[in-house]
Amino acid sequence: MTRRLLLSYLALALLVLAGLEIPLGYIYARGETSRASQSVERDASMLAEVTEENIEKGQLDALPDVVGDYATRTGGHVVVTDRQGIVLADSDPAARTGISLAAQPDIARALRNQPTVTTTTDGAGRDVLSATMPGSSGTTIRGTLRLTYPLDQVSTRVHRIWGALALAGACILAAVALVAFSLARWITRPLRTLEAATAQLAEGQLTHPPDATAGPPELRRLATSFTRTATRLQHLLKAQQAFASEASHQLKTPLTGLRLRLENFEPYLDPRAHGSLEEAVGEVERLGRMVQGLLALARLENTATTPEPVDLDTVTAERVAMWEPLAAEQYVALDITGPPVGQVWAIPGALEQIIDNLLANALRVSPPSTTITLHRAPGTELHIVDQGPGMSAADRERAFDRFWRSSDSHHDGTGLGLPIVRHLVDASGGTITLHPAPNTGLDARIQLQPVTARPRGPRSGGDDSGSRRTLHHRTPAARRG
Repeated sequence: MTRRLLLSYLALALLVLAGLEIPLGYIYARGETSRASQSVERDASMLAEVTEENIEKGQLDALPDVVGDYATRTGGHVVVTDRQGIVLADSDPAARTGISLAAQPDIARALRNQPTVTTTTDGAGRDVLSATMPGSSGTTIRGTLRLTYPLDQVSTRVHRIWGALALAGACILAAVALVAFSLARWITRPLRTLEAATAQLAEGQLTHPPDATAGPPELRRLATSFTRTATRLQHLLKAQQAFASEASHQLKTPLTGLRLRLENFEPYLDPRAHGSLEEAVGEVERLGRMVQGLLALARLENTATTPEPVDLDTVTAERVAMWEPLAAEQYVALDITGPPVGQVWAIPGALEQIIDNLLANALRVSPPSTTITLHRAPGTELHIVDQGPGMSAADRERAFDRFWRSSDSHHDGTGLGLPIVRHLVDASGGTITLHPAPNTGLDARIQLQPVTARPRGPRSGGDDSGSRRTLHHRTPAARRG
């Protein structure tokens, strides 16, 4: 922001200088040209009077000395003709005399007693000021005089003033830059401290509050308000963290006691009430899982963790190996397909929880003799595809809402698994979406950020170069309650 403010001040100063110096330079250039033109016209008139007097007295031999002396002193070029336009004298020693210039426009006008002052080019191609005057007494014309003066000296003076204006503008810009830099630093200092404090707060702890003693009054008030807000927010976060850490211990005991008491009723109840008792015990168990899910979400939301490189292939193989027994109990196969992906960015422990939650959901809805596929696609994308009943488009849109369960759902889920998964994926810098599987079922797609420069590590066993690992059906053991 300091640079942008500095550039804004300099741009404004440059516009002001351009608006002042450019017109001033043009005015000076026009004034120099006008003064030079007037000087040439005045000198030409004076020389015309002198040469006309010499012609009248017949002193033609004095003409070369007159024009030569003037040309030597001023650097101009003087040509004198008689009343027929024949050259009588020329200040240029190499020029010829006795030739006729009567056909030239300025000489012809002068012979008609009409002076001419103009800017033209000489024989060498240089820009010159030309003044052609008649040498006359009243209406009697005895000759003409042409005075040409090179514009080089005028251009030199004009360039000099443009250079002086540019130098003055550069000095002014340097002074403006120094003042603007100091002013911009003064203005942005509270913003820099506020930015640092915001970054600290994002990490979970504000150790250096923003400076509320420097800068404009508005920014000082903003820094003060931010400090109060951050202090209040830290207090609330600490209170929520304390609740998340204590509630799990405080809630487990009464729920466990309630379940035991309900189970103790079973010998004393009429057999017809056993069904209701089992439903009550199931609801208590679901309530316990819901409490655990809420506390897990609270801990995740209160924890600011930086993503780290994690080997997706290794984690996928480990989680599949862990879920193998339960999948075999349900006569469900687990496949890992696709080429190895390598390392991705994820917060510590997130990838394991993501795969566990998605596999748990997939196993819950997968019928026997089906397969759950974990497919690794190019671009660090992991697909977890089941062959269950799938979800409608409306259900897929709401699947990540807390406590939401499909209306045709018959399982005892809490509606918190997918919200936890989405939070973990978002915190790792990735995305998760739900799509219908090619035939039937659901395709959960997790897109994570790749680690571009990662160290080479050992691959997980039995998972080389896109090989398939299939967990075949096994003899079911005792089902989990």
